[in-house]
Amino acid sequence: MGAMNTRIALISGAGTGLGRATAIAFAAEGAEVVLLGRRRDKLEETAALVQDRTGKTALVLKTDVTEESQVTDAIRTTLKRYDRIDVLLNNAAILESGSVAELSADDWQKQIDTNLTAPFLLTKAVLPAMRKQKYGRIINITSSLSRNGAGGYAAYSAAKAGLESLTRSIADEEHEHGILVNLYNPGTLRTEMHATGKDPAIVTPDIVRLASLSFGGPTGTIHSYG
Repeated sequence: MGAMNTRIALISGAGTGLGRATAIAFAAEGAEVVLLGRRRDKLEETAALVQDRTGKTALVLKTDVTEESQVTDAIRTTLKRYDRIDVLLNNAAILESGSVAELSADDWQKQIDTNLTAPFLLTKAVLPAMRKQKYGRIINITSSLSRNGAGGYAAYSAAKAGLESLTRSIADEEHEHGILVNLYNPGTLRTEMHATGKDPAIVTPDIVRLASLSFGGPTGTIHSYG
């Protein structure tokens, strides 16, 4: 029996990179995984890898996590199939360069929507089920840019800073319901957003640990690789 045996875990941005690696890691620890993302072909690739490596069948839900109606539908479908949601990994992200002087309002909003509003929508949607079962583990992927900023990455940096504040607020609100909400900074990973960096699989043990924290574990805190 793995650390996540019988748990139901939702993963946004599950089609590639850290989302894909975490889906495999969660399933290997016994979880049933639900894969959310915009690109069905990539989600199906992840599901095939989950099946091949763990023998588990992942639930694929093509979802634009910036659209509230699609998020609501995904949560409804998940609950209809499994009757509970134990873990939410808010991993979906976009990183596009642009200084404040160069960014259009639309470009700014696109990054805010994916990197900050989507975690809010997904968290809001899973909270009723987690409160009912008096159990939930929510993990939000953050970045060092949330604190340091960087020229040319104003929107991404601001969104991640907002995500950290949002995480602490939710942790404070939901602790009494048995829901732990934490941040994880994996550092630079080799994904579609970065040509170089660590293999995402290297950091998944940390995420599994946060997803399987016992009652009374840390909440509202930042955890980092290494």
